[in-house]
Amino acid sequence: MKKVLFGLVTVTIVALSSCSKDKTVQPTPGGGGSKPPTDTPVTTTSYLTLAKETRSFITNNFLTSSFSYRANTTTHSNNCYEWYNVSQIYADAALVSAGDASALPYMNKTFAFMENFWDKADLRGGYFASVNLDGTGAAGDKFVDDNGLTGMVYLEAYDITSGNDKQAYLDKAKACADWLINSGLWDSTYGGGFWWNTSKPDKPTQSNGVAMQLFARLYTITGETIYRDWAVMVNNWLRNNMMDSATGLYIWKIDGAGAGTKHTEKFTYDNAIMIEADILFGKATNDASYLSKAQALGNAMNSVLWNSAYKGYIFNTDPTQTRVNPAWCGWGTQGMIRLYEQDNDAKWLTYAKNNIDALNKAARNKDTHAYYFFSGFAGNDRSPEIEGVDQAWMQRIQAMMSKYE
Repeated sequence: MKKVLFGLVTVTIVALSSCSKDKTVQPTPGGGGSKPPTDTPVTTTSYLTLAKETRSFITNNFLTSSFSYRANTTTHSNNCYEWYNVSQIYADAALVSAGDASALPYMNKTFAFMENFWDKADLRGGYFASVNLDGTGAAGDKFVDDNGLTGMVYLEAYDITSGNDKQAYLDKAKACADWLINSGLWDSTYGGGFWWNTSKPDKPTQSNGVAMQLFARLYTITGETIYRDWAVMVNNWLRNNMMDSATGLYIWKIDGAGAGTKHTEKFTYDNAIMIEADILFGKATNDASYLSKAQALGNAMNSVLWNSAYKGYIFNTDPTQTRVNPAWCGWGTQGMIRLYEQDNDAKWLTYAKNNIDALNKAARNKDTHAYYFFSGFAGNDRSPEIEGVDQAWMQRIQAMMSKYE
């Protein structure tokens, strides 16, 4: 899940756009505010209408005749990235779940296009990170976070489809999990954990978090114990190596030779991923303590990663950074909604709503309905890139929020 925009196509194919973040793409200043905001979020229209407006912008500016989606409208308008495409499937699944069935054929046709990313030369399979807009040219590294997230996206599509479509989504989600298991990217370095990608540069929280989500969810659906065993293994590694007891939050990553260097920045979306991982793990193992762990993590996010002045999630805890991003900061809303779905505590929805409103003020072009890649909370310093994944995530979280208006 990495969005570093390189100028050279050859570099782009090898190192681009996984759903991780690079050190050169960084966050807003520190948060604070352990209590939920008390004022009512202000929107000029309903969240479902906002989600549909975002979808219309995506259709008009990103969608291709192949039912792929351009990476962005500027520097990479001829590139198609794996996690951007599946994020759009995720967004469309949320619209369908919110009652807009018009998104379903788009979702299914993009799912069919995704086969172009699959490594057919390797019996283990796995998704490459990039193809051309017509589906040709798949190559380069394969990313644990991209494949784990893709499996989770497909399981949400599985939830809202039927018949052959439902089975196809489940089968491909299992294929993603099976690639993770057989990829060779879990080893004993740093005591276990998945490497970020096939180049093995580091072991991040988010790569392992989405893998844990996928294994837990698949065990719940299929009852196949291999998925439970992997969920347990990943959970143990994350808790033993990536949890910072002082803040109650997960750190960014481990890298370097020997015992490894821990990068202790705390990112909003890493911890939102772990909220969902804990919820799913608790359900899979019938362990109620994991809901308590998810709630504690949510409270820690709202203490450390919340900007109380603008009422939105920061990118991470590096105090030198002053930017927010719709996808990575928006993930915080999904985490809060997942908590509300479990315990019906309205405080989670208050954070979820305010975060959407903050991102709309910071990053949304009110005329075109586009979201900028990075901006300040006040809507200042907007970057020129309009990234497809940011549009997808805003569509998704607004569609999710619309169910609770």
